[in-house]
Amino acid sequence: MSKQTYDVIVAGGGPAGIAAAVASARLGAETLLVERYGFLGGAGTAMMVNPWMSYWAAGGSNVQLIFGVLQELIERMTAMGMYGHPKQKTAFDPEALKVAAEQLCLEAGVKLLYHSFLGEAVMDEAGSRIERVRFANKAGLVDFRASVYVDTTGDADLAGLAGAIVEKGRAVDSLSQPMTLNFRMANVDMDRLPTRQDITEKYIEAKRRGDIDCPRENVLWFYANQPGVVHFNTTRVVRKDATNPWELTEAEIEGRRQVQQLVAFLKAEVPGFEEAYLQTTAPQIGVRESRRVVGEYMLTAEELLASCRFEDVIARGAYPVDIHNPDGEGTILQYLPEGEWYDIPFRSLVPKKIDNLLVGGRPISATHEAHSAIRVQPIAMAIGQAAGTAAALCATGGVLPRELDVRLVQEALTRQGAVLGFSDAAAETAAAE
Repeated sequence: MSKQTYDVIVAGGGPAGIAAAVASARLGAETLLVERYGFLGGAGTAMMVNPWMSYWAAGGSNVQLIFGVLQELIERMTAMGMYGHPKQKTAFDPEALKVAAEQLCLEAGVKLLYHSFLGEAVMDEAGSRIERVRFANKAGLVDFRASVYVDTTGDADLAGLAGAIVEKGRAVDSLSQPMTLNFRMANVDMDRLPTRQDITEKYIEAKRRGDIDCPRENVLWFYANQPGVVHFNTTRVVRKDATNPWELTEAEIEGRRQVQQLVAFLKAEVPGFEEAYLQTTAPQIGVRESRRVVGEYMLTAEELLASCRFEDVIARGAYPVDIHNPDGEGTILQYLPEGEWYDIPFRSLVPKKIDNLLVGGRPISATHEAHSAIRVQPIAMAIGQAAGTAAALCATGGVLPRELDVRLVQEALTRQGAVLGFSDAAAETAAAE
């Protein structure tokens, strides 16, 4: 029988989960990473969200903010010839991400368990501590125990099941940002490809005629790594709750309906797509927002846009406030000043009520507006690496996350290649150790 008890259990093998598990295992904690699919990558593979958004300071700066596990994945995919495009420098091949992420985990000593769906968090009598987690897989219902758990499900599933305080969507009506089913067209004549604006104008006209029924206001597409392949992030499914299985099912169906309309439109009306075909849709619809955990500190958009700095910084980012209208057309974008960035505090990873749980990735404690900036994969990965680092320190040191000296987390992250700016002297000392 396989091992049932670990120091750290990481639930969810997306960008944040990969980084969390690798960081935890490298610090000597026995770490189990459980994933519902048969591969890692989450948003980058199962949802096929591509390319990675900027991991540099704002305004086209060449100051890189995020390193660590993100940088290791970039280097591995680059060595495979599957990272970057002359016109899209952060485009990556999802198949390469699956392999690179798996290699990092295995080399770090992470125990992987695929095809296992989180179903229950069994709590102690006080309801403040997770005693064990239950997954459903081919063996039936399987229980695992850990000293510390890391929720990197993207939807705060573990936190929700454990009874943590959570929020959903915007304050006015609890609607979350819309979902998007990503898809790719192959055999495109790239030499005849119109500008983005030209394609959008044709799209708006097709909507006016009633040929397309999609709430998005424009066509969003990117270059892929493969010749003749164009990646589309254009469908928009509104007013659906990604934590409700019935509504999530409806969203998948609606996403595929919109894809078929868009494929027909592209082939019929956009130069270069006449002989193109639908190469693939993502295995699952892309979810921008669902649950958010209420933690020891609630991060706001005002703080991000003011380039906030925190003593307990564990990650940095500069992606703008980017709110896709939860109820229809329109997207709000608010950028940081050129060359700036914001800090993400450790306190936002520590949920209220639950003692032995940390949150990694997009569902950390932040408002709807702030969440729209920190939800992207590179930032989620940086947050996940911090959560995994803290979990290992807690598990091996016998302390609770809210009692942990954050300087230990910062120093460990610095040794792992992160650049936090929490203290130049401390950073130099940690790097030299």
